Formats: sequence, C-alpha cells, structure tokens
Amino acid sequence: MSKAFTRENDDAEDEELDDPQPLPKGLKNYMTPPGFQRMQEELRHLLRVERPKVVEVVSWAAGNGDRSENGDYLYGKKRLREIDRRIRFLNKRLESATVVNLQDQKNREQVFFGATVTYAREDDTENTVTIVGVDEVDSDHGHISWISPIARALLKAREGDMVEVRTPAGVEKLEVLEIRYAG
Repeated sequence: MSKAFTRENDDAEDEELDDPQPLPKGLKNYMTPPGFQRMQEELRHLLRVERPKVVEVVSWAAGNGDRSENGDYLYGKKRLREIDRRIRFLNKRLESATVVNLQDQKNREQVFFGATVTYAREDDTENTVTIVGVDEVDSDHGHISWISPIARALLKAREGDMVEVRTPAGVEKLEVLEIRYAG
C-alpha cells in the first residue's frame, strides 16, 4: 500500500476529538461531589481494568502475524484510541473542576448551583430539575446544566418568584414552587 494512503499519526485525529463538549470560554467547570466522584471512578476503571484488558488482547493479536487483516488487532487498536481519548477528556475535566459542596450553601431560600427546583409552566405542568455541572447532565433524571437557559433563568430566584425563559418559541414564564438542597 502506498504511504500516501496511510496516516502518519493516529493521534492527530484524536487530539481534535479530546473534548466533545468544550466549556464556554470564561466559565468555571462546577461539579457536585457525587458527579466528581463518578468521573474519578470512571477514570480509575478505564486505567485499571478496561485499558489493561485491551492492551492484553492487542498484544496477543499482534503476535498472531499479519496485522493488516487481524480483526482482533485492528479493533483493539481502535478501542485503545477510544479509551485513551476518554482518559484525556476525564483528566482535563477533573483537573479544571470546581467541586461545590452543597452543605456549604447558607442561603437555601434562593436557587443556586446544586438546588433541586420544582417549577410550574404557564400551562400548569410542574417540572422538577436539579442544577448540576455540564458533565453531570441527565435529562432522564431531571439533571440540567447550570448554563442551560432554564437554569440561568432560575438562578437566584426564590419560592413564589416568576422567571422568564427565552426559548425558540418565545418567552415562557415559570413560577418557582419549591427549592431544596440535598444534605
């Protein structure tokens, strides 16, 4: 095969994909303690369990001869790149994280990072969301990023306040019904 069709450096593509969700410039990477711990556990698992298994398979496959048609080798190398990319991402996010301890929140009558807020829309439907870091978002469980439009509108509101959220469909009014903090 001509060298013109091979990549000199597999890492060049990986470097561009390291951070799939870059933080907006100038914003801190706030995290809750459980979110920080989950990311640390994932990093530990990748480094101590996942990566060593794949390295073992790749080493075994490399010893089987022709690598160009060796599925175990090719898939293993690809999986190693994916794992290494995720490890770099987790390292960057954990290094830049500012862990917010919710027990230190003195003003529990207002919405701040880590608050669980129940609000009513104009059509009287109620929603409950917890404001978390960008890496902790889980819409199935009502965890929204602190930089999301709804969270931004709710920040610093108190129970009974009406807040406005700008959406593509226009401005929507929300009434804050309840504010809770874990712990």
